[in-house]
Amino acid sequence: MTTQGNGSTPVAVRLDDLVVAHGSRTLVGPVSFELPCGAILGLQGPSGSGKSTTLRVLVGLLPPGLKVSGSVEVLGQDVCDRSVDLPALRARAVLVGQTPVVFPATILANAAFGLRHVVRAPREELRARAVAALREAGLWDEVGDRLDAPAEHLSVGQRQRLCLARALALDPELLLLDEPTSSLDPAATRTVEDAVTGLRGRTVLVVSHDRAQLARLCPDVVDLARAVDGPGA
Repeated sequence: MTTQGNGSTPVAVRLDDLVVAHGSRTLVGPVSFELPCGAILGLQGPSGSGKSTTLRVLVGLLPPGLKVSGSVEVLGQDVCDRSVDLPALRARAVLVGQTPVVFPATILANAAFGLRHVVRAPREELRARAVAALREAGLWDEVGDRLDAPAEHLSVGQRQRLCLARALALDPELLLLDEPTSSLDPAATRTVEDAVTGLRGRTVLVVSHDRAQLARLCPDVVDLARAVDGPGA
């Protein structure tokens, strides 16, 4: 269940004065924003401004020793409430990291990896969902005829889209993309951006240091530097 924003607009993410600190040092915040369901929002800021940390807060993946204050609601759940089932939340709000990690298995097995651990369904259904995810991630035309090939043989750009497909196979309510093209060349970057812009109707939060990229991908952008330092920073 999602919360409601202004009027009756469903909200997937709501941060209210989020602060992440390590001892006396503030790593993030205070940051406040809302992400409506079905929207794509960008999160920008210089290196060290806490972009990736903010994403990890949303799915309860902060390392020990960091303290979170403020309000953090994701898909109607208070992430700071110790009673929240975080593994279940992570199946609904899926984080795709900036380093494309593939497993020593086939392309199809990689696409279905998370799905097999979350959904109990016949093999044919799992395959169909994995194939649909490869299509949505813009990878099918390049790998559809070699699904049994090792995923390690893919290029870095293809691996990134395979990781995106793995997340999409779960049919997440919220997709969190952390620097999705940071390790890619310009051609591969354009291909991944095309895949992201094709995610119409999904709720997506994109982190990037590249302001031009976020301008291409996201109608709205939150600037963490401004959130921390105030207007004019």
